[in-house]
Amino acid sequence: MQANMQAILIEDEAALRLATAQTLELGGFTVQACASAEEALPLLRADFPGVIVTDVRLPGRSGLELLAQVTALDAELPVIVVTGHGDVTMAVAAMRSGAYDFIEKPFASERLMDAVRRAQERRTLVLENRELRAARALHPDTPDLIGRSPAIEHLKLLVRNVGPAGVDILINGQTGTGKEVMARLLHAASGRKGNFVAINCGALPESVFESEIFGHEAGAFTGAQKRRIGKLEYANGGTVFLDEIESMPMALQVKLLRVLQERRLERLGANEGVALDCRVVAASKADLLQLSAQGLFREDLYYRIGVVTIDLPRLRERREDIPLLLAHFVQEAALRYQRPLPQWSAQDMAAWQAADWPGNVRELRNFAERLTLGLAPSIPPAASGPAFPAAAVDDAATGASTSLPQQVDNFERDLIAQALAAADGNVALAADNLSVPRKTLYDKLKKYHISTGKK
Repeated sequence: MQANMQAILIEDEAALRLATAQTLELGGFTVQACASAEEALPLLRADFPGVIVTDVRLPGRSGLELLAQVTALDAELPVIVVTGHGDVTMAVAAMRSGAYDFIEKPFASERLMDAVRRAQERRTLVLENRELRAARALHPDTPDLIGRSPAIEHLKLLVRNVGPAGVDILINGQTGTGKEVMARLLHAASGRKGNFVAINCGALPESVFESEIFGHEAGAFTGAQKRRIGKLEYANGGTVFLDEIESMPMALQVKLLRVLQERRLERLGANEGVALDCRVVAASKADLLQLSAQGLFREDLYYRIGVVTIDLPRLRERREDIPLLLAHFVQEAALRYQRPLPQWSAQDMAAWQAADWPGNVRELRNFAERLTLGLAPSIPPAASGPAFPAAAVDDAATGASTSLPQQVDNFERDLIAQALAAADGNVALAADNLSVPRKTLYDKLKKYHISTGKK
């Protein structure tokens, strides 16, 4: 759950207002309680990051009138409307007017908290998407960081916090985990107006490396007929992405270290330096500190580029993101190749989520393209141990009349029950195994009425 959860509460009955505010505060919300719609109006703004809970029957403007004003201000700002017992007509009117949900008096605190937490999650997601769209408008080539797993949410937070800071960054990750995607997101978040320049250090022959990176003057060597601006200089005012930096020749590591320390470079054959204003994002699939211990990478360069270090998760460490990623990739492929979207069953998805994916997201993208082209792609071998409960798969596959939210809930319930059984009822251990916060797991145990089996 989000650390910064906010709610505006409008309730004219003082005792109920106090009790409801206390319930929300105990649930982790910062609450601004108001006795009327008029009192709440100055608090409303289009970028309000939380939820509005309002009674319908209020002195002065009604809750429905307030809902209309909120919808005009921001149609995606969630409003939960509280109606009187049996007031079905008013509840229907509220939902048609754009209310996120309605709660009937008298209500249980669990019902209120479930609604406001869902609304807060939606609000947070909406605002994050707006931020990403704004960044993408400035950098239209920036890819998406797709997923809602804790690992991906952590990376999104890092982009927001570290992106504008301007420090040099080292990204660690296996092949296919999205190192360049992360680098482009950091560039977009930096606000820099210069170019994003990607250099694959492993693909450049050593004989041309120095010229490509630092540039050269005319006559610097045989064949250098005119001045050439190097990649670092071309990235001035922007970001340079040094992929596979572990492949950089040792002699050039020394020169790069000096450039990063002084923020000046000299082209080959030049006598004067050029001021350099670019952010450096390096990436490696190897342990640079271990390589430096073996004398294969300069330790001082490692510490210079690794002011901030970001570790990217393997795909099998965020299996819950596979359905979102696959849906995104097949949509791209279907559009590119003018093919219909492929179909798959719940058993198919369960098998794909259990697979090992050694090539990570890149392998999944290739898999999606073959799937869209109807090439019957082979599935990577499954990881050791049951990754997903068979019961959940069977329920999803046979429950054609069950709604999608119900199927998702059934799947999640069975997955949690299996993890809890494997942990012998130890909630903390089960939460670690599921890679979710302990509080989140407790909330879901309560939601699905799952007992830990411990007294």
